[in-house]
Amino acid sequence: MIEDIKKTLWATADKLRANMDAAEYKHVVLGLIFLKYISDTFQTRRDELTRRFTDSADSYYLPDAGASLVAEELEDRDYYREVNVFWVPEAARWESLRSQAKQADIGKRIDDALTLIETENPKLKGILDKRYARVHLPDGKLGELVDLISTIGFGESGQSARDLLGQVYEYFLGQFANAEGKRGGQFYTPASIVKTLVEVLAPHHGQVYDPCCGSGGMFVQSERFIEAHGGKIGDVSIYGQESNPTTWRLAAMNLAIRGIDFNLGKEPADTFVRDQHPDLRADFILANPPFNVSDWWHGSLDGDPRWVYGTPPQGNANYAWLQHMLHHLKPTGRAGIVLANGSMSSSQNSEGDIRRAMVEADKVEVMVALPGQLFFNTQIPACLWFLVKQKTKRQGEVLFIDARKLGTMISRVQIEFTDEDIKIIGDTVHAWRGDGETDAEYADVAGFCRSVKLAEIAEHGHVLTPGRYVGAEAVEDDDEAFVEKMQRLTETLGEQMAKGAELDALIRQKLGGLGYDF
Repeated sequence: MIEDIKKTLWATADKLRANMDAAEYKHVVLGLIFLKYISDTFQTRRDELTRRFTDSADSYYLPDAGASLVAEELEDRDYYREVNVFWVPEAARWESLRSQAKQADIGKRIDDALTLIETENPKLKGILDKRYARVHLPDGKLGELVDLISTIGFGESGQSARDLLGQVYEYFLGQFANAEGKRGGQFYTPASIVKTLVEVLAPHHGQVYDPCCGSGGMFVQSERFIEAHGGKIGDVSIYGQESNPTTWRLAAMNLAIRGIDFNLGKEPADTFVRDQHPDLRADFILANPPFNVSDWWHGSLDGDPRWVYGTPPQGNANYAWLQHMLHHLKPTGRAGIVLANGSMSSSQNSEGDIRRAMVEADKVEVMVALPGQLFFNTQIPACLWFLVKQKTKRQGEVLFIDARKLGTMISRVQIEFTDEDIKIIGDTVHAWRGDGETDAEYADVAGFCRSVKLAEIAEHGHVLTPGRYVGAEAVEDDDEAFVEKMQRLTETLGEQMAKGAELDALIRQKLGGLGYDF
């Protein structure tokens, strides 16, 4: 059912945009979904409080409370703050906007509602995108969009409304990434890649950091992982940074929709030049930095304390990202990073030297080669790097996994890892680490995974491409000698060719009989 709801909503919303560019329309739709969500959760909490104030068996019961006292208590902001619900002033509530959806100035009314909400909730200051009065949609289309989004979220409780809205939000992010093509992927990492990172890192608790967080997908999957393993939202603290102002807002809304507490820094900013969390040392880092960024360098980065293993080349940020992550890890911390394949073998400028230094310092834990076509926006093959600040198990070894044969085509141009694929990768790493996440015993599998000592990696010039180490897949031996097999296959081929010639002659004869000689 949820799939049908998402598809219907997307089809309708996409139709409404007419000729509007997906990149701009994205913010219009997602902003409205967010507004609907905070209004819904506010109303759900208000209804719950009204019920509890008058229930003598409830800890919130107000004895002898008349309607005026209940109304007064309902205005106390603390009741909403304690359950992570934003306060929504009356004029900004969804029903108020819905009733005015057909007015010509609905865009201005939405902007005014967003301004009121920001004033009441300092945490949302600068996050809500007030663009509705100047949006270039055909007459009446914005009102139709308000009516459409009114159909989302009527769950029986706040949690089911939250789940539905969160799923719709995430689905729309993915669909917009598809519609935008290349640029869309900059703010959206396909869910199956994020799930793989989360499955391997297993972030149960502590501080989770993403220094290039896009629309916040890493955090959402981390929270899902925690809930699936019996933990609670709030067991982790979320820290992120994003340089694109509109994407930074998307991330904040994406997290707020799910009631996740977060710190995305004071402002959108460049992670290298204006690090928003300079003192943070995280338990887990999950990141998908933009691949092979060439214009990242700034003079102020010379001699930066993050470049422990060597100064990254000015023409490519890959090794700047890897070292930035290591710098921000706790002594017990782990990082999972998506990078372009070139990062595993490049020796341009200082990259080979930095990689050698990182390997020799035993900071590289696991390398995973990914199949092509996993991303919306690029055909560049990618890999996963898993780094540790200090290895406590498997010291002096790196686990290589070649996952290029995994994955299922979900469209003509895109592959996705299934949950089964993700479990295979996760279980392999957990068994190798012996971290208690799986009961399976680790064993090398030819063509898929192998644990390799640092000395052997040094023999290969510190290249970290899994295909170089995992060997060829074992081929089943049928015990038939090559000469005999070749003889048998040749005879079969001869028989088939003779049969083919007979059929050719028969076809010619039949066509000739019909007067079609050739």
